[in-house]
Amino acid sequence: MASVSVYNMEGKEVGNMDLSDEVFGVEINENLVHQAVVKQLADNRQGTQKAKTRSEVSGGGRKPWKQKGTGHARQGSTRSPQWTHGGVVFAPVPRDYSFKMNKKEKRIALKSALTSRVQEEKFIVLDEIKLDEIKTKKFQEMLDALKVNKAMVILDSLDKNAILSARNIPDVITAQVNTINTYDIMKYSTVIATKAAVEKIQEVYA
Repeated sequence: MASVSVYNMEGKEVGNMDLSDEVFGVEINENLVHQAVVKQLADNRQGTQKAKTRSEVSGGGRKPWKQKGTGHARQGSTRSPQWTHGGVVFAPVPRDYSFKMNKKEKRIALKSALTSRVQEEKFIVLDEIKLDEIKTKKFQEMLDALKVNKAMVILDSLDKNAILSARNIPDVITAQVNTINTYDIMKYSTVIATKAAVEKIQEVYA
């Protein structure tokens, strides 16, 4: 069972916390982590790109010249791909890039991502994040105290003051326990979570 230090918003160590091996101490499955990341990127693709093939462009109904005797290469239509205003070869069409991944695989990938952050000592636990007002400066001061630049901050509840305070800071996102995903955990170099959030993660994903 891994044990991590618990810090306050001033960056001072105020205690320790044991992490469950069922969530933060699993065997890392790099293949499933990769699949989960690719899946999220694929799911985010709009798939609305479209170009016309030779059957869809207008014109080109008749043969431009006879087959033989002109000195030109034979041509069947002015809408063939080699002609100006012709169709596009293997033109992209609207499609769905998403693919299925089992719930069990998603869960293993998420646990693997969390475990990798703990092993790399890039998982920071805070006793609490308490802001009396929406103030980006105070949130940035907390990050500076923790010596963190690019971070994913996991909250145990819908804390609007914290969410709105972090919104304008580049390379920082906030998430709740039910919205965390493998892609964001791997994208942001450090994961910061409140003590209550860690307890919820262990309850939900154990």
